[in-house]
Amino acid sequence: MTTAAKTTAASKTKPAVKAAAKPAAKKSPTTVPKAAPKATAKVSTEPSLRFHHSKELRAKTNAVLDALEAKPDHPKHGESLADLVNELIEAGMDYYFLQALKKAQVGFVTEQSARLGMSGAVKLISSVSRKFIVRMDKDQLLVVASHIRELT
Repeated sequence: MTTAAKTTAASKTKPAVKAAAKPAAKKSPTTVPKAAPKATAKVSTEPSLRFHHSKELRAKTNAVLDALEAKPDHPKHGESLADLVNELIEAGMDYYFLQALKKAQVGFVTEQSARLGMSGAVKLISSVSRKFIVRMDKDQLLVVASHIRELT
């Protein structure tokens, strides 16, 4: 077959005009979902590690989240939530790392060295998270509050 014959044969099998593409569906603008007040905990099939903390910290957690959900427009909620996150970070680090060292009876010096290292890590994590939390708008704060509620 010559090139002209190949072209003619190929043009017979393929349509000369492509079918018009279907119009794309309009996408709705992306919005941050609003958190429902006092969200119920979701049951997950994923493995999870959670930590125990004091009843006082639980009461403070509920108070901060309740206040945020009741009046999300209040300007100081970012600061309050950042303070709460700092306390939760401290409690979690203590529970996961320092309590294990105490149980293992690694000794006073090792325990104090670990405590000093954890303190530095907590300060770093807390300062970074604070910078983000205090700049969040009310909808973003509500999403964070909802997430914390799911964990409790």
